[in-house]
Amino acid sequence: MSSTHPQTVVILTAAERSGRSRLSCLLTLVATASALLTGCLVGPRYVAPTVQAPPAFKEPLPVYKEDGPWHTAQPADEFSKGDWWLTFHDAGLNQLEPQIASANQTLRQADANLQAARAQTRINHAALYPTIGAAPFAGGERLSGDRPYAGSVPAGVGTSEYQLPGQLNWEIDLFGRIRRTVNIAREETQASAADLANTRLSLQAELANDYFELRAADAQRKLLLDTVAQYQDAVRVTSNRFLGGVSAKSDLTQAQTQLHAAEVLASDVDVARAQFEHAIAVLIGKAPAEFSLGTIPLATTPPVIPPGLPSDLLERRPDIAAAERRTAEANERIGIARAAYFPTLNLAGSIGVDSIAASSLFAANSFIYAVGPTLSQTIYENGRRRGASEQAFADFNGATASYRQVSLTAYQQVEDNLAALRILANEAEQQHQAVLAAQESQRIFNNRYAGGVDTYLQVITAQTLALNNERNEIDILRRRMDGSVQLIRALGGGWDITQLPRK
Repeated sequence: MSSTHPQTVVILTAAERSGRSRLSCLLTLVATASALLTGCLVGPRYVAPTVQAPPAFKEPLPVYKEDGPWHTAQPADEFSKGDWWLTFHDAGLNQLEPQIASANQTLRQADANLQAARAQTRINHAALYPTIGAAPFAGGERLSGDRPYAGSVPAGVGTSEYQLPGQLNWEIDLFGRIRRTVNIAREETQASAADLANTRLSLQAELANDYFELRAADAQRKLLLDTVAQYQDAVRVTSNRFLGGVSAKSDLTQAQTQLHAAEVLASDVDVARAQFEHAIAVLIGKAPAEFSLGTIPLATTPPVIPPGLPSDLLERRPDIAAAERRTAEANERIGIARAAYFPTLNLAGSIGVDSIAASSLFAANSFIYAVGPTLSQTIYENGRRRGASEQAFADFNGATASYRQVSLTAYQQVEDNLAALRILANEAEQQHQAVLAAQESQRIFNNRYAGGVDTYLQVITAQTLALNNERNEIDILRRRMDGSVQLIRALGGGWDITQLPRK
């Protein structure tokens, strides 16, 4: 058998062979004992805290109307997908949302936290195995003839030494302390993965809200510009009537005031629109100067979003999953605190060669080894371990309470948005009727003014009422879109716990 590496043949004496045999037996014995003892885990076994889920949501399933009578929404297959924004059927939103995953810096930070948690798992897992190293040494020492108690040793006498030792250090995990640290790292990795999913969902929802706010601003601006054009016609008519001696100058000034007020409102909408456009740019990782969106008035309707069962939230919300995983971490820390009451077994050893001359470094007589276990036990520490144990139990109780509170808040958020969407749907229908009535009233007063029956004050009042109702109709649609986005977020956005990394 050939080899590319040089081989050294060492001939051992009977005593040396006996020593090596004893060393091999000792290592085998310790390894066997370790394998038998590492099955012991002190501390409580983790059971996920219970959360009392209501049998159903207080709010009924949403109803919607699409070219027919109102009827109850049925579960929609499209909602279960991760790309939940597709349910809005908006091409502009569909183009923007995927850019968050590749460019948003907050999301990259959350992803870096996940990678760090995974690395920590590897670090903690390595502690289950021995640490082996080497520390080669070559050096010499010259003795001084003037040193105290030098005796008859002449000056210049010294020694040289060459060492090539290998070292081993291994903490035997008798009572599960190391294994619990590994479990903590794994659970934190899962919690970090859930944090990443929750951050992604929050950013996606924020982008959708900003987008619909911007489109609502576009709708408001279009309405106001149309109103400005209408008021310009009114100024022209009243100016002609004033010049013809039919109307008083007060009619003209009132019309001009109404026109300029509408122009101010149209300009003011641009402030909010610019801010939402800048916010969207930052969310997709761009400077505001590098991004712009064309004007498209909001004209869509909210999608149908059935809420499902309340108990599903515990598996569909990434923030709930993160809170539960951190509760499991707290339970592992109880076990670590309990393990401190028990002895620690550490196996240390070294093996190698040691010689005063390089030529004899690999001789049989240069072989050295040292090995032995150390069993350590704390005898007295004035209640430190008890305090650590009590602290671990308190942290677990706090994590449990936090998990349950996050779950309760999730139910509240779903109920809030279901109620908002139900009420706003009724408001939208009522507001639409108010808009139709206000527009008809404006038409009647315009005709009466033209016929000389009413003063221009009634026209101004009718115009103001019509504009306010039309603006409120747009605002209700905006709130319905925002409520739909927030409901999707409250329902987990199509995420579930099966997407967590495996243990």
